Amino acid sequence: MRERHQSVYSFRAKLGLITPPTNTVNEAEWSRMLPEGVTFHTHRMPLHPDSSSEKGKTGLMRDLQSVCGLLKQARVDAIAYACTAGSMINPVESLPTALTAAVGVTAVTTSAAIVRGLRALGATVLSVATPYHEALNHHETVFLRENGFEVASLVGLGIGAGGPAEYVQIAETSLERITAHVRAAFVPGSDAILITCTDFPILPLIATLEEEFGVPVVTSNQATLWAMLRAVGIDDRLSGCGRLAAQH
Repeated sequence: MRERHQSVYSFRAKLGLITPPTNTVNEAEWSRMLPEGVTFHTHRMPLHPDSSSEKGKTGLMRDLQSVCGLLKQARVDAIAYACTAGSMINPVESLPTALTAAVGVTAVTTSAAIVRGLRALGATVLSVATPYHEALNHHETVFLRENGFEVASLVGLGIGAGGPAEYVQIAETSLERITAHVRAAFVPGSDAILITCTDFPILPLIATLEEEFGVPVVTSNQATLWAMLRAVGIDDRLSGCGRLAAQH
């Protein structure tokens, strides 16, 4: 087992995690998935609804550099910007590449991790389930298609249509409702099921959904952690976390 730090808990790696301010699921799921000797350390950052205009991108980078600078002081080996919709910027590697260069620490974004994960699985035709409202669902559909995926279906729960104050409801969605939502979104012939949003509680469902539908299930938190571990040279297969978590 490779040791990187002289640390009781983080001797293999320290991961930095940036989440939106209302997110309470990402940390809960990562804490259940982490292999021995790896820890993560979190900072919250304001949402950036405009990541398309030059002004919006400039504001996003300014906040990210500030937060990354704080996390860097903890001697983290990589930093994840774990906001799915907020990181869906094309070219897909442009944001993590720019952030890595700016702060001097390997950066991963959830959207880039999803794309890498789907490509590692050889998936091109997707059934997608999100908690989002129409505008974010359209944004995600365009992003996925621009990265070469066929979106056979993309269905959202509509959370956030009444404004950002609704976002706290995403973490409160029951597993039963999520299961029914995925079933409604699935189209036979899809290569994978993609379930997005780092605040959507999906981890306990991944294995059973893969068994039911016979295709890989890729989620925002699972894909981001998979990409982060690979970025720091850890290729452990994470039990019960889906086929992607077993990919090198």
